Amino acid sequence: MIILLVLGTLLLAGALYVARGFHLIRKARGLTERIEGLESAGAELRARTETLKADGKAGTAAAVVALGFVPEDRLDTENAAPVPAERTAALAAVRSGDWEAGAAWLEGAGADWELRWRRVRALAEAAVEDDAWLTAWRAARPGDPAAATVHADNAVLVAWEVRGSAWARHTSSEQFDLFHQLLGTAQAAVHEAQELADPADPVPYLVEQAVALGLMYPHERYERLWAEIVARAPKLLSAHTNAMQYWARKWRGSHEASLAFARKAAAGAAPGELLSMLPLIAYVEQENYEDDLAAEDFFTGPEVRTAVDEALVDLAAADPADTRAVELRHLLAYLLFWQDRDAEAVEQFRHIDGHIGAMPWYYAGNPKQRYLYARDWAVRVTLLEDED
Repeated sequence: MIILLVLGTLLLAGALYVARGFHLIRKARGLTERIEGLESAGAELRARTETLKADGKAGTAAAVVALGFVPEDRLDTENAAPVPAERTAALAAVRSGDWEAGAAWLEGAGADWELRWRRVRALAEAAVEDDAWLTAWRAARPGDPAAATVHADNAVLVAWEVRGSAWARHTSSEQFDLFHQLLGTAQAAVHEAQELADPADPVPYLVEQAVALGLMYPHERYERLWAEIVARAPKLLSAHTNAMQYWARKWRGSHEASLAFARKAAAGAAPGELLSMLPLIAYVEQENYEDDLAAEDFFTGPEVRTAVDEALVDLAAADPADTRAVELRHLLAYLLFWQDRDAEAVEQFRHIDGHIGAMPWYYAGNPKQRYLYARDWAVRVTLLEDED
């Protein structure tokens, strides 16, 4: 009898355990179903939120375009400003084999060293695609300093094309070996161009700035190169912006060295010479390099605000026809946006709109996205909310 009672008790306990197990399983299934339901509802809510955000963004974009701003599909990511017809014609001519048209276009720059440098670079870029016309020019005019300078800059560009734009850690040793080999050849071509050039011409020395960057000139050697440039053209903006890359932390300098160089150059310039751009470049370079810097904090600091104010004064004093001013306007539009000076930002966006091949837009993985975010925000705050 006792054995039967014990067995009965055990069987009852087992039954209760099994029943409790089934209850827990049903409860767990119920909880799982509730969780899945909540997750589904959450996903649906997120999808609806994203749709509303996209609709709002599209609505803002349409309203901005309706005010006369350029739509996304028409933004030019290659150029900072409209391309002059003269440049288009000259480059089309050389690509068809007419090197004499290119030579005449370059000669037309005269002693405007900024213009001459930009034309040399444009011709050198065209020769990267096909240099047959450049070879013909050099054969027809041996010892021509203009042809030698274009050839040297083309050699530099070809070397950098091999290296690519990736960070060093993402560049293969084979790429670096060929890059340095080609830069060595380019360096010889640069020195030839310097020997042939008019002693007053700084442009062949500007070409060497890219060689100095790639071959990692030590500071003393770069300072000697810089002395050659400023002896010929002490306020040449492109030379200074090139130097900013050398003095940046990502190359051969530091944030402090870059900013010190920029401030010294800007302080020594007269209003309208646009060297106030240099501190802005230094700040943008630093924010782009440092992952832990937040743009909304860094660009609103008192030093950056002061630099922006000084640049606005400089810009106001510049010749309205000065094509270099557009590069400063791109930087100002971006920094004014971050400083919540939206009406001032819109003024700059009106000048640059449509062409975004400039710093800071090309520092973004998606230049159009960066540009449109800043432009459309500033326009909405300044113009559209006032209408509401």
